[in-house]
Amino acid sequence: MNTQTFVERIEQHGISINQKQQEQFALYFRTLIEWNEKMNLTAITEKEHVYVKHFFDSLSASFYYNFHVDTPVRLCDVGAGAGFPSIPLKIVFPNLKITIVDSLKKRITFLHELAETLGLDNVEFYHDRAETFGNNAKFREAYDVVTARAVARMSVLSELCLPLCRVGGTFIAMKGPGVQEELNDATVAINTLGGEVNNVVTFQLPDGNGERNIALIDKIKKTPKKYPRNPGVPNKSPLE
Repeated sequence: MNTQTFVERIEQHGISINQKQQEQFALYFRTLIEWNEKMNLTAITEKEHVYVKHFFDSLSASFYYNFHVDTPVRLCDVGAGAGFPSIPLKIVFPNLKITIVDSLKKRITFLHELAETLGLDNVEFYHDRAETFGNNAKFREAYDVVTARAVARMSVLSELCLPLCRVGGTFIAMKGPGVQEELNDATVAINTLGGEVNNVVTFQLPDGNGERNIALIDKIKKTPKKYPRNPGVPNKSPLE
């Protein structure tokens, strides 16, 4: 997917990308590749693949959730890695207030430098485990949207993400194939943590680049205080 095709495919979903934003994506790509030589950020390095498998894929969240609102949306990205999906979303929707949590200090350093390079404001970075972060009163149930992109099974992700989501907010889980089985296994976790599955959307990335699934989970009640459990426990003993 070249740059022009990327812009056209995004515009098909009613989202425009202006010249400045196109330049930001180009700079994002160059910065990602430069840093990837020093640390392992992504196995996907060809430009056309980065644009479809990282940039387009990240923006697909906005096809099914309305970020076009007057009040700035507070979004927390859990385990953002190289900045996906939150940084592409921030480029296209500059009114977003982004918080990124990642357990690897080197990735946080990269993301901080990336945000400065791209000229992004209202982006905060925290080197922390999601389990610890979700128990911090400053951040717990503080976000309109919480995103996670294929970093763990849904039963685990739900415990890491739903505690951060305010009642009335949305947890957006961005997954590959097999999400329905994961959701079935995560029924207990989602219900226990105050969530309810609103919708699951299945679609294909352009140019035969694979199936993607987006699970939209509404936060309908407060998360019990004992969740999330201590670091590592959700992964070792999921709520299933």
